[in-house]
Amino acid sequence: MKSERGIGIIALIFSLLIIGGFLVFSIYLIRLDNIVRDKFEGQRWDIPAKVFARPLEIYTNAPVSQADLNQELKLLGYNAQDSYAKTGSYVTSGNVTYIHTRGFDFGDSVDPEQVLKVTFGEDQITEVSATKPSSSGIARLEPMLIGGIYPQHNEDRVLIKLDKVPKPLIQALIATEDRNFYQHHGISIRGTARAIVSNVTGGKRQGGSTLTQQLVKNFYLSPEKTIKRKANEALMAMLIELHYDKDEILEAYLNEVNLGQNGNYSINGYGLASQFYFGLPLRELNIAQQAYLVGLVQGPTLFNPWKNPEGAIKRRNIVLNNMVVMGYLTQEQYETESARPLNVITKPTLGPSRFPDYMDIVRRQLRTEYQESDLTNQGLRIFTAMDPIAQTRVQTAFKESVARLSNANPARLKELQGAVLVSHPENGELVSAVGSTQDFTGFNRTMDAKRQVGSLLKPVIYLSAIESNRYNWASQIEDSPISIQSDGKAWTPKNYSGGAHGVVPMVDALSNSYNLSAVRLGQEFGMSTFINHLKKFGVTSNIPNYPSIYLGAIDMSPMEVMSVYGNFATGGFKYPVKAIRSVVDANGRLLDRYSLTVQPTIAPDAAFILNYGLQQVMSSGTGRSAYASLPASLKLAGKSGTTNDTRDSWFAGYSGNYLSVVWLGLDNNKVTGLTGSSGALPVWTNVMKQLRQKPVNLRQPDSVQWHWLDRYSGNLSAQHCTGAMYIPLSRNSIPNQATACGSTQYEVEPYTVDTEETQPTQEQNDSLGDYIRESDADNDQGSSDQPRIISSGEYSN
Repeated sequence: MKSERGIGIIALIFSLLIIGGFLVFSIYLIRLDNIVRDKFEGQRWDIPAKVFARPLEIYTNAPVSQADLNQELKLLGYNAQDSYAKTGSYVTSGNVTYIHTRGFDFGDSVDPEQVLKVTFGEDQITEVSATKPSSSGIARLEPMLIGGIYPQHNEDRVLIKLDKVPKPLIQALIATEDRNFYQHHGISIRGTARAIVSNVTGGKRQGGSTLTQQLVKNFYLSPEKTIKRKANEALMAMLIELHYDKDEILEAYLNEVNLGQNGNYSINGYGLASQFYFGLPLRELNIAQQAYLVGLVQGPTLFNPWKNPEGAIKRRNIVLNNMVVMGYLTQEQYETESARPLNVITKPTLGPSRFPDYMDIVRRQLRTEYQESDLTNQGLRIFTAMDPIAQTRVQTAFKESVARLSNANPARLKELQGAVLVSHPENGELVSAVGSTQDFTGFNRTMDAKRQVGSLLKPVIYLSAIESNRYNWASQIEDSPISIQSDGKAWTPKNYSGGAHGVVPMVDALSNSYNLSAVRLGQEFGMSTFINHLKKFGVTSNIPNYPSIYLGAIDMSPMEVMSVYGNFATGGFKYPVKAIRSVVDANGRLLDRYSLTVQPTIAPDAAFILNYGLQQVMSSGTGRSAYASLPASLKLAGKSGTTNDTRDSWFAGYSGNYLSVVWLGLDNNKVTGLTGSSGALPVWTNVMKQLRQKPVNLRQPDSVQWHWLDRYSGNLSAQHCTGAMYIPLSRNSIPNQATACGSTQYEVEPYTVDTEETQPTQEQNDSLGDYIRESDADNDQGSSDQPRIISSGEYSN
C-alpha cells in the first residue's frame, strides 16, 4: 500500500513537473514570439539620414560643358561604354553624349529611368532629346550621395525591395547558404546534424544554419556561442517561419546581413555593399560581382578584396560553381564569369563623407530643427545645394594653393591652415565649403575659426559715407595721423606702409586700403552706426565697443564674412547662407522646403555705388593681381583683409554668380607673414578660376547717375579734362561746382583753383577704372539744385 502511494506521489510530482515545465516553456515561447513580432513588424532598422548634392539639371542652353557632364557622370559611378543599353552607362560620340539614367525618387516627384541624348556646343548644351516626356523641358541626373548621419552603433544600409534584387544574386545565395530554403520551416535537421557530427569529430567546422537562423542571429541575438543562444536561434527561426512568408524573410535577410566594415562603419545589406565594393547600384552588377557579395557572408574580413584579392576571387568562384551545381548557370556562363577580375573600386567612398566640412554644416543646420533620433533612424533624405563638380575642383585648388604658399616658406608656414566658402549670392545657396587642408577632425574652420578680419570691414565705413550723400568716390578725404581716446588710453592707428597719404580721393582710400582715412571716416559716423550695419548684415559674434573695430578688430568666422559680403554682391539684399534645399521622410513626404528668404539691407543706390568702389579694389587696388588670371570683363568686386603682425590673411569677393571667402592662418595664431593680397588673394583667384563665372551686373537704380568728376577737388569735370574720373553718384550727392575745364559742360559757377595748389602728378593722371558706362538718360533731369548738363556729347563712351 505504501509503495503504491509512493508511486502515485512520484507520478503526481512528475506530472506537475511536466506541466510546470510545459507552462514555463510556453511562457518563454510567448516571450520569444513577442520579441520576434515586435521587431519584425515594427521599425526593423535604424536608417540613417542620407544627404545628397544638388541634381545636375540638363536642358537646352544649360551652361554645362561636355567635360562638366562627364565629370558628374563619373562622380555618380556611371561607366563609359560602347552601348547605353544598361542603366548607369553612357556613350560619348563627338559632341554628343548618350546617357541611360537610373531615375530617382525625390519624394515630391519621381524622375524616370530614361535615355538622354545631349548635344554640346561652345561649352553649353545646345539640344536635349529624351525617351520620356517632360513638361518642364528639364531632365535631371540623380543627385550624388555625399554622406549620412549615422546612429551610435554606426550601422548603415540602403534598403532594397525583393522585386528589385537581381535574380542571379538570390540564386547564388540559395545555392551557397541554404539550398532548402523554400522547403524547411526555419531549421534544417540534416544541416544541424551534419554540423554537430563534423564539429564533434574534429572535422571542418560547419554552421548548419539556415538563412532564417542567420537572420535571427544577426537581427535579434548577441554573437556569443552558447547552447542557450543556439536554442533561442532555432526557436525564433521557427516562430518567424510560422508568422511570415519566405519572401518577407528573404527580403529582411538581404537588408540585414553584415557584409563588411569601413572603419567604424558597419556595412549591412546587399544594397549598401554593392555601393561600398563596386560604387554601383545592385541592379547594375554583373553575375560575378553578385556572386562575390554572396561569398562575403562566410567572412567579410577573410575575403576582403583589397587585403586578400586572391582569396576573394577563390571564394567568388566557389559561389559561381554552386550556381552551376544547382543548375542556375551553364558551364559556359561559369567560365565567362569566373574569368572576370574583381573590379572593386580603388577606394570605398561610403562611411566618412568625401566632403566632411560641407556635411558638418548640414548637420549643424539640421540639429537646430530635428531631434537626433529623427536624423539617425528615420531614413530622412536631405537634399542640399552642394555642387559636386564645384566642390571637387574648389577643394583641389584650395589645397594646392595653400601647399604652394607653405612650400615657399616651410619654416613659418608648415602648418598653414585655412578655409574657403563659395555661394550663389542671388539666393544664398552654399555651393562649396572646405574647412581644412587635411583630414577632417571635427573642427570646421568655415564656422569655428573666429579670427580678426582686418580691412574686410572697411567697405561698411564707406557705405555710411555714401548713404549720407555728403561723400562720393571723388570726395577728398584726409589720410593723416589720428589718436583716439578709448578706455582712458590713446589708440593711434597706422597705415600698413607706416606713412600717411594726405588728402586723397575716397576711392583711392578704399582701393589701397588706407587705415587712417578709414578710421577718420568711421569716427565721423560713429561706432554705433558701424555696429548696427554689421548686425544688420548678419554678424552674430560679439562686436566690441572700441574704435579698433574700424580696422577689423572683431573675431568673425568665414561664414559670417560671407553673410556680410552677400549684402554687397546682391545690391543690398540679405539672403541667409543655406546648405539645405529640402527634407523628405522615408515615405516620400516633403517635411521642409527651405524657401528663398530675403531682407533688404542697403538702399539700392548706395549698394550700386559701393559696388563700384569694390570693383576699383580689383581693377587698381589691392586685388588687382587677380586679373592676371581672370578676365577683366568679369568686373569683379572684393576686398582684402590683413590683421596685426600678419597673423590672418583674408579675401572676400564676388563675380555675377559666385561669392567666395578665403581665410588663411595658423591654428596657434602665430605670425604668418601673409597679407590679404599675398596670401588669401592668390588662393581666392585659383578657387574662382575653377568656376564658370558671369560678370558683375547689378541693376542701376534710376536715382544713380554717372558723371565725370575731378579726382583732385571732387568737383564736376569732363571726359577730356586732366584727372577726370567717371563714377556713379546718387542724384543727391552730385557736386554743384565744376572745374574750369569742366564748367563749359554745366550751368554752374566754375571752381577756381588756388594758383599755389599742387598740380597733379603723372601717376595721378593715370586712368582710373576699367570700364565706362553710358550716361543715364535722366542725366539732364536732376532736381533744381543740381547742375544741368549742357552737352551730353562729352559723356558718351
